[in-house]
Amino acid sequence: IYGFEIIESKSGTYVIDFTPFLMQDKHGVLNRLKRLNQGIYKLDLTKSALELTRTKAFPENVEFEALLTFTGESKGRLISSVSPDPSIISVIQHHSFIKLPDSNYKPRKFDPRSGAIMTSFMDYASPVQNQISQKMITRHRLEKTNPNLEYSEAVKPIVYYLDSGTPEPIRSALIEGASWWNEAFEEIGFKNAFQVKVLPENADPMDCRYNVIQWVHRSSRGWSYGANVSDPRTGEIIKGHVSLGSLRIRQDFLIAQALQAPYANDDTSDQFALEMALARIRQLSAHEVGHTIGLAHNFAASTKGRSSVMDYPHPTLSLKDKKVDFTNAYDTKIGDWDKVAIAYSYGEYAGDEDASLNKLLDDAFKNGARFITDQDARPQGSAHAYAHLWDNGVNVSIELDNLLTLRKHAIANFSIDNIKTNQPYSVLEDVFVPLYFFHRYQTEGVTKVIGGLDYSYALKGDGSTIVKRVPGKTEKKALVSVLKTLNIEELAI
Repeated sequence: IYGFEIIESKSGTYVIDFTPFLMQDKHGVLNRLKRLNQGIYKLDLTKSALELTRTKAFPENVEFEALLTFTGESKGRLISSVSPDPSIISVIQHHSFIKLPDSNYKPRKFDPRSGAIMTSFMDYASPVQNQISQKMITRHRLEKTNPNLEYSEAVKPIVYYLDSGTPEPIRSALIEGASWWNEAFEEIGFKNAFQVKVLPENADPMDCRYNVIQWVHRSSRGWSYGANVSDPRTGEIIKGHVSLGSLRIRQDFLIAQALQAPYANDDTSDQFALEMALARIRQLSAHEVGHTIGLAHNFAASTKGRSSVMDYPHPTLSLKDKKVDFTNAYDTKIGDWDKVAIAYSYGEYAGDEDASLNKLLDDAFKNGARFITDQDARPQGSAHAYAHLWDNGVNVSIELDNLLTLRKHAIANFSIDNIKTNQPYSVLEDVFVPLYFFHRYQTEGVTKVIGGLDYSYALKGDGSTIVKRVPGKTEKKALVSVLKTLNIEELAI
């Protein structure tokens, strides 16, 4: 990937100048700007430098960081919207060099029904009758101190460390939500094997020995991420890294504020909105940590009674005594599917492991479990009738009717009391927009039912549903519900 000039040679060791490697545009910023018609730039090394305070060495990884500056002529609006001088832009580029683990880890095969994230490589030494593509799940290494005991402590527990700069009450909510996973590990015989702590003062988040939950500030809407660094040879997770955007909690706070007018008579109690937002943060923490321990999205979980935190949850609300009831907005634990997925990835099985894993999944699906992930749930190109994002309910059409009723009630009661005294009236728009579009994801899910299909990730001989059409009666009900959203009474403000 690079050729280096040897500066010094002594007793079979060589000294090279590593700086030119670090000062490359490895991230492809120049090509990306050109491709997006944002201008023609070039890397200006006279305005670039290594950031030595962010260049560090740890026992198992070395981190390098460079400030790269590009000069040129801006053509589009993207650069000028974020840079004080669009002819000069600087970006941070980070390089990580990580030691691979030893060979004592035992990989586990990937099954498309398992809910696990996959890693793969091509093994051309495979016998002709076997697959060339080798697929394994990604997971942390977890072993019992005493494998002969049904319930044992782990040789090395999985510990996640929360960014110490996270403020309360968000800090406690994130710790609580991430800690939900320990229940799944307890059920497969591991005692206190999954732990969540605050990052110690003397620890560095860049040290790959620490799995980190990071609290990141953003001025606008942004994704939260659950990622990991894993061994490409085996799928063993070396480091889990969660990044949570601070704006997310404010989004849920706005939704709650829009659904109930709390500021009549100058009442400034925000507690109900804060409680709902914190409930969402607990769920989000569990969700993103779930990715970093190796689990994929399950967008069919909402049709099985909140069976997984790996779904995207819409708040479950209802009307009670002519007021919006927030008490059941979000779940307070991991679901049944999450326990199945953890058992597949981390359970220890004596004898024929493949047979035990197949039985685990067969039993789960016979008991009504449903697992459908990204490629068959997102609205672009997916026709699955039971897997949607940000939806609720066993029957998406009935839940859309419920949401329209709740939305209509909240809009009818919307007034200046939805903002605090001494706030500009223009803030009403910020509060109203989430309410007006409150039903948008549920509507999207219902549209997929029309002409939709029901299928699973079936294996030959496992007895699962391969594919079948949605009944016409169900489609007609979905069409009636969707048409309600186009009624002038629903659209008018």
